[in-house]
Parts: sequence; C-alpha cells; structure tokens
Amino acid sequence: MMFYIQKMPNIMNDYFRYFATSPDMDVWGLAVTAAGCTRVRADAPYPPSAHPADHLFGWARGRVLDALQIVLITNGGGRFETKATGLREITAGMAFALLPGVWHRYEPDRRTGWEESWLEVQGPLAARLISHGVFTAEASVRPGVLNAGMEAALEQVHALSRNGPPGFDAPRAAAACAVLAAWERAGREQGRAVSRLMRAVAEAERFLAEHHTEPVDMRELAMRLGVAYSHLRRAFKQDTGFAPWQYVLHLRLARARRLLASSDATLDELAAQLGFNSGFHLSAAFKRAHGVSPQTWRRRLHHP
Repeated sequence: MMFYIQKMPNIMNDYFRYFATSPDMDVWGLAVTAAGCTRVRADAPYPPSAHPADHLFGWARGRVLDALQIVLITNGGGRFETKATGLREITAGMAFALLPGVWHRYEPDRRTGWEESWLEVQGPLAARLISHGVFTAEASVRPGVLNAGMEAALEQVHALSRNGPPGFDAPRAAAACAVLAAWERAGREQGRAVSRLMRAVAEAERFLAEHHTEPVDMRELAMRLGVAYSHLRRAFKQDTGFAPWQYVLHLRLARARRLLASSDATLDELAAQLGFNSGFHLSAAFKRAHGVSPQTWRRRLHHP
C-alpha cells in the first residue's frame, strides 16, 4: 500500500491519512492502515476527491475494501447500504462497519451533511473478530457507541495519526483496539436499558475486586443490591465471562502468582493473605487452574 497524507483545506482538525502495512502487524495482531475525520457540509460533494483511487467510490456503484473500517457519525445524518443490511438511515451517534470483501455504499444527507470520524485496520486480530462474529455483515450498523466510549477512542487514534510516523506504530494499534472494544461493548448493551440489574453487576464487580480476599456471601450481596441472586449471577457471567465465585478465584490466583514471584512466603502464609482456608486449598485451586502446583510454578519461574 502506498503512503498518503492529505489535509482538508480550511476546515480545522479535518484530515485523513493512509499508512503502509508492516510485518509488525502480524506480531502485534493489528495495524491502523488509515484514519481520518471530516466535516462534510450540506450540498458538498462526497467523498472528498483527494482520497487514493482504491478508496474512492460513489453512491451509484459503491465499493469493496480489503480491510475493516469503522465510521462514526458525530453530527448530521445520511444513509448506508449493504446487501445484508439493506438501506439504513444513519443519524448522529451511530457507527457502521465496512467489512473486507463486502460491497457497501454510504453518503451524508445533502440537506444536512455530516461529521465522520473513522479508522481502517488490518491484521490477525481484525480477522479473528470477524470470524467470531464481533463484526458481521448483518449487524454492521450500531447505535449506542458514544456511551461505549468510541468517540474518545477514535480521538486518541487521530491524535497519534495526524503527526505520527508513516509506518507501523504500536501506540496507534493499541488505541485502535479501544475502538474495536467500544463496538463490541455497544453490541452487548444494544437493546438493554440501563437497568437496576446492570447497575448491580457493575457494583458487584467493584465490590468483589476490592474484597476478593475476604469471605463473600453472593446471595447476601445480591440482596443488598436489590436483585435476585440467579439474575445477578447470569448477568455477571454475561458481562465479565466469569460466574461471581470464579471471578473471585481468578483475582485470588492472579495475586497468588504475583506473590509467588516476588516473595518467599509459604503457601499457608499466602493462603491467609488471599482468603483460602489453607495452603492445601490454595495449592489445589492453583493446580486446577494452571496444571502445576504453586511450588513447581515458583521453581520454574526462578530456575527455567
């Protein structure tokens, strides 16, 4: 891919930039290959003609890309279409994803224009997210992304892209991951109101993170949070990937690994710090999770 940089005239902060791919993309799993933000005024031609030829398109013919793009509309509105979604109205606060190999077309409403903030990524991570259904052709329009933090994440990408180096840049790739995570988070929360249950899950996660070394009665915690234990357990696992007790155990074992690496404390001493009944119970839980005893793990760490 050739390297392009183009600044839009007379519009503060508007820019777009294209980056060369790099072998580091496979090492890190992701690279930003293009990014930009543009204010398209009412009745202005779209898209701007200064884009490279392989990215230009018009409404009549549409376009197919070989990379994953995410486009956030922060003001104004317009329309978006793929064969899977059909024609969709786009309003401020919505984002749409352009999947590699998928025909698409989009444009702002000529009466209002729009403001778009976007990035393009390639790499094994993007391919995995598509293969696992985080991005799909059928659900490539997503509301709720502002609450999920996408605008701030894209601003970080832009801050690193405007004046960054022309090749691969690890901080830029890391910032792009936050954009992808915002898309995924908005998808999980789509159609779910901010309910008492959602607030309870957030409170429970904070409580367990702060008190994971102490005995915790999850049924009592659910009662204090004003939700049924069965509902809290199911929603907690959906949001964190862990049942509540598994989450506590995960935190305890993560801290156990750090203490095994940085201290000479015995298993009984560690168990007392971490909330296990005994060194034996700590050892059994550690071996189930990691396949080796804590003593073996510590020995291998210091004598590889």
